[in-house]
Amino acid sequence: MTDSSSMPRNADQVKSSRPLEVGMRVGLVAYGAMHLLFTFIALQLAWTSGSTSSQGAISAMATTTIGTIALWAAALGLVLLAAWQAAEAAAGYTYAEDSSRLRKRASSAGRAVVYLVLAWLAGSNAAGVSGGSSQDGLTTQLMAAPAGQFLVGAIGIAIIAVGGRQVYKGIRQTFTEDLEPGGTTGSPGDALVRLGQVGYCAKGVSLGLVGALFCWAALTYDPQKAGGLDAGLRVLLDQPYGKYLLSVMGLGLAAFGTYCFGWARHART
Repeated sequence: MTDSSSMPRNADQVKSSRPLEVGMRVGLVAYGAMHLLFTFIALQLAWTSGSTSSQGAISAMATTTIGTIALWAAALGLVLLAAWQAAEAAAGYTYAEDSSRLRKRASSAGRAVVYLVLAWLAGSNAAGVSGGSSQDGLTTQLMAAPAGQFLVGAIGIAIIAVGGRQVYKGIRQTFTEDLEPGGTTGSPGDALVRLGQVGYCAKGVSLGLVGALFCWAALTYDPQKAGGLDAGLRVLLDQPYGKYLLSVMGLGLAAFGTYCFGWARHART
């Protein structure tokens, strides 16, 4: 019979295993590279003509060999991040107080799900399945369900809330809790914190745009109004001085991507 007291210890051994740590760091590098890809998409939409087709910039990437490889690499990295967050949800944050530990573990469980969804989207595009059309179909199905309009609106509100949380993390610098103490000291540490501040705020705003599109789709009862990052960036582009706003957003996402590289180096394990 297995001693129940050994279960937390076994879970902690899994969390602190060397392969999982390596996978986490590789995943963070891939996550950072993915945000640099988003930067490229934003700047391409802002400054090149004919780049705002309905196909979607991410789907268009899958038409090239390099783009397909990049998407598969991003999908793999996101799966590794999901595994890391699942381990954190099971046995992580032992340094925190009980109430804070439960909250952090619940957040890790949610992030694990988000990373898996993003991995599926990246893999679907790499495999030639249009993420945009799949999303439109899912939104249409949700809208047709009982109380579907409210469900789509609730999804939009949830995405906006997540975006707001990212902005809060950037402003209050709570993301530094994810870094080892040595990662925030000295000039390199100060630079990493500044990148995180800018990056989390930009990421939060981009999520807020996506959430707003879902809410607008619910209000107008038009599932085609919902969209992902491509659609959110185009909304920003259509505003006065849109190309400049979009460029600032792209540079903010680049800051987050660069921060992820530093996070991979100084992640708290």
